[in-house]
Amino acid sequence: MKSFRDRNRDNRPRQPANPPSQSRLREAASAERSEPHHRQEAKPAQRPLARREGPLPAERLPLILEVAPNADYALLDSGAGEKLEQYGPYRIVRPEGQAIWQRALPAKEWQRADAIFTGDTDEEGIGRWRFPKTPLGETWPMKHDGIDYLGRFTSFRHVGVFPEQASHWDHMAGLIAAAKRPIKVLNLFGYTGLASLVAARAGAEVTHVDASKKAIGWARENQERAGLSDKPIRWIVEDAVKFAEREERRGSHYDIVLFDPPAYGRGPKGEVWQLFEDLPGLTDLCRSILTPKPIAVVLTAYSIRASFFAIHALMRDAFAGMGGTVESGELIIREKSAGRALSTSLFSRWVA
Repeated sequence: MKSFRDRNRDNRPRQPANPPSQSRLREAASAERSEPHHRQEAKPAQRPLARREGPLPAERLPLILEVAPNADYALLDSGAGEKLEQYGPYRIVRPEGQAIWQRALPAKEWQRADAIFTGDTDEEGIGRWRFPKTPLGETWPMKHDGIDYLGRFTSFRHVGVFPEQASHWDHMAGLIAAAKRPIKVLNLFGYTGLASLVAARAGAEVTHVDASKKAIGWARENQERAGLSDKPIRWIVEDAVKFAEREERRGSHYDIVLFDPPAYGRGPKGEVWQLFEDLPGLTDLCRSILTPKPIAVVLTAYSIRASFFAIHALMRDAFAGMGGTVESGELIIREKSAGRALSTSLFSRWVA
């Protein structure tokens, strides 16, 4: 099964029973558009599953992980279906379906935006940016906690980083430092590499897997820009599930596994990923490639119409007999203008 990226998670048709919810797209989707069309292949047989024996891990929920405004990123305001953000030097306006409240800042503050994702599309259905002031280049320099990387105006409204993930990154860096031993991290569906760079800087040996060559190229560029080229990161252009299956057969193991699969996706050979069908097998697979003394497994889920209790129960079942604690809840960004919380995703993580 492919390490999928949705072509358009914001606008793709959904079944009537599942109206649109908070969405997240990947820049890698635009790379798929340039690749040759392949006929759909038969869906591979699902991984045989049996319920794990042993007591369930302890639980901690709901856990709300919050990102506050800082010098690198701030959610300045939100409302009326949009959000106003500060990414380094630029003010950016993008759609935000969950912002069903009213804006707190006056219109003149929103009018100072440097870039606006219009929602308009070209002849191929790709969204466009509008630059009210000076036309901006495709990329611009950004930072996260001292790590330099490139922001990019993608055709699917995103800019190459998801700031709400900073809570996971900081937690992971702390676990790596506290281990006081060599740590191996596997980052599946790794996208543009911020999590991998944080882990490498903290001292881990990292394997970063993504199906998109474009995303991997961007991640490598970020590694060089961050001055971390000497850090041990393997950049793998590969189907995430197939890579993990191969690691299981090889007997390869990791202390920390991160996985951030899409809700729905289609691979370049026509393979279909459905989160609720395929996530149980992938979660079981992630457990199977852990070292004898693992540290953590972190699952983030975007664009799903479900409670975090669903993935919480899945993770507890998957890690039965392992001890530790499963912590689940939501990632939120705290707004600067009125202090409101914007929920971005669900998560569940097992910590030894």
